[in-house]
Amino acid sequence: MDPLGSFRFRVEIDGLVVGGFSEVTGLQLETEVETYREGGANAFAYKLPKTTSSPNLVLKRGMTYSDLLWRWYRGVVGGSIERRSGSVILLDEDGWEAWRWNFVGAYPVKWIGPELRGDQSQLAFETIELAHHGLLAE
Repeated sequence: MDPLGSFRFRVEIDGLVVGGFSEVTGLQLETEVETYREGGANAFAYKLPKTTSSPNLVLKRGMTYSDLLWRWYRGVVGGSIERRSGSVILLDEDGWEAWRWNFVGAYPVKWIGPELRGDQSQLAFETIELAHHGLLAE
């Protein structure tokens, strides 16, 4: 079986496909550790887990016919923080779902506009960045 390509994916928010993107970054988690040295045990130190965090998800070079993401971001600008859940879905070569990263409690924190081109009819945007409470891979 061929490895899955990183260029076939879609993004869903609240179960609805919201657009196609050519790049998604921020699919990572990191657990902070605290080093604890026990008295008399000089050969090693315990590493105890603390909090787990993840960076913002950055969806780049997106194309969509929907204005859902724009309205969601405009709500944040206007002071209405509506947290939503969603997924980044990796597709296999036949277009079937191969892997899914779910994110929870997300809201947009940054919007970068499109390069406008007369030969495209889609509602285009360049980048949207989402703060969230964490990831769960399925």
